[in-house]
Amino acid sequence: MSKVKIFFILIGFVLLYKGYIALRDFEIGVESRAVDIKVKSGVDVEGEVIALMMYFGEPLELKEHLYVSSRSECLKLKDNAENSSSAFYKCARVNAKITEGKIDQVIEELEVLQ
Repeated sequence: MSKVKIFFILIGFVLLYKGYIALRDFEIGVESRAVDIKVKSGVDVEGEVIALMMYFGEPLELKEHLYVSSRSECLKLKDNAENSSSAFYKCARVNAKITEGKIDQVIEELEVLQ
C-alpha cells in the first residue's frame, strides 16, 4: 500500500514541476513572441531579439548585425560564418530597434548565447 502512495506522490510532484516549467517558459517567451509578430508584420518596433553580430578591426568594432529567429539558427549561422571569414562573430540576445524585419540599431547587448 505504501508503494502505491509513494508512486502517486511522485506523479504529483512531476505534474507540479511540469506545470511550473510550462508557466515559467510561457511568461518568459511572451514578450519575445510579441516582438517576432510585430517584426513579421513590418511595424517598426523596439524589443529583445536574437542577433548574429559581426565584429571586425583592431580593436573589435561592431560592423554588421542580423536578426535571427532562434538561438539554434544563430549558432548554426555563426559556425558557418566563422569557417569562411576572418571576422569575429557572436550570437546575443539584444535590445534593438527593428525596421521591416531588419535590425536598424542595437541599443544594448543583454546576453551572449553559447
